[in-house]
Amino acid sequence: MFRIDHQHKDSHARTGTLVTTHGTVVTPAFVAVATRASVKAVEPQAIKDVGLQIVISNTYHLHLRPGEDTIAKLGGLHSFSGWTGPTMTDSGGFQVFSLGAGKEHGVGKVASIFPDEGTPRTANHYRQGKSLVKLTEEGASFKSIIDGSDQFFSPEGVIGIERKLGADIILVLDECTSPLHDYDYTKNAMERTHRWAQRSLSEFNEQDGSEGFPNPDQILYGIVQGGAYEDLRKESAQVIGGMPFGGLAIGGSLGKSKEEMHRVLDWTIPLLPDDKARHLLGIGEIEDIFAGVRRGVDTFDCAAATRIARNGTVFLKGEPRHRINLRNARFGDDPRPIDETCDCFTCQHHSRAYLHHLCRAGEFSFYRLATIHNLRFLVRLMQQIREAIASDMLDELEQEWEN
Repeated sequence: MFRIDHQHKDSHARTGTLVTTHGTVVTPAFVAVATRASVKAVEPQAIKDVGLQIVISNTYHLHLRPGEDTIAKLGGLHSFSGWTGPTMTDSGGFQVFSLGAGKEHGVGKVASIFPDEGTPRTANHYRQGKSLVKLTEEGASFKSIIDGSDQFFSPEGVIGIERKLGADIILVLDECTSPLHDYDYTKNAMERTHRWAQRSLSEFNEQDGSEGFPNPDQILYGIVQGGAYEDLRKESAQVIGGMPFGGLAIGGSLGKSKEEMHRVLDWTIPLLPDDKARHLLGIGEIEDIFAGVRRGVDTFDCAAATRIARNGTVFLKGEPRHRINLRNARFGDDPRPIDETCDCFTCQHHSRAYLHHLCRAGEFSFYRLATIHNLRFLVRLMQQIREAIASDMLDELEQEWEN
């Protein structure tokens, strides 16, 4: 299922091999976000061509449309989408959070809600709204964003949905918390997440090997919660890490700055079992990848690479934050590719000037070409990271990327 191939001598970084029904993932690895069984703007063959090993889809969105029964009838996510490589499904817990506490507090993930490092934030900094979710011990009630129908997610029900979707790796339903939640609320949410994790395990084991599911050999991941509180994160790491999950994810509020996120990882990861893969949910900026890898994270998922591509921003090592925006006028007559060292289709065939034109003209082809480059960029970065870990030279590589 998962094995460590090499432990870096100067950090907790490691290379590993994660074996799933639909293929093997060498880690550390970037997981492309395919929320609705599709990585935005690119088709499955393009995902394969850029070298991506694994994608993650979302149970919440696929349940609402087209529905897990439809996907199961068509053979599961792999047959349905045409992506035949390893696949994960998130439980939808973050989407439930977004409709609930996230809407009340006006917050999301750490990297997007605190873009300016060192700036103190309070509830008054956010546009707040009314929660659309009712949380109870049994689960989460909410209305569909598609048609307004009443919906309910329970730990057991989510396992049933994910069984029908047929991903290789599935995640339990958890309760995410906000950076603005106080200690008592975060503690209660964490304890509920622990109870839900046990219920999810029981349901998963009861259905294990059942006929009628597209992928009977799924791997179930538990999720560590606890906000940015040290004692809660440590408690959750010990509780979830002590349950017989096939792998572990770190989720929920990671604090109000990247420094706080690093502390959360420092508290959490040393208490997780070494022999299980560790996934960091929703985090994947370049500097975050290095910080997570150094602390022992094996896989990352993040939608930023594809989202910024659609807005004209592409990765280029050495530039501020390793990115440029092709909308800028200075690229209008630039004959060079985005990156002269890149072997992606976009860089091999098109100039910055042409891409600038497509972007400014609103041509849909730009979304695809920019996305291909950004994904290939991350694939190449992860390959460099794996090689650096294997040769015990991660420090040197990270220094190359600091800017």
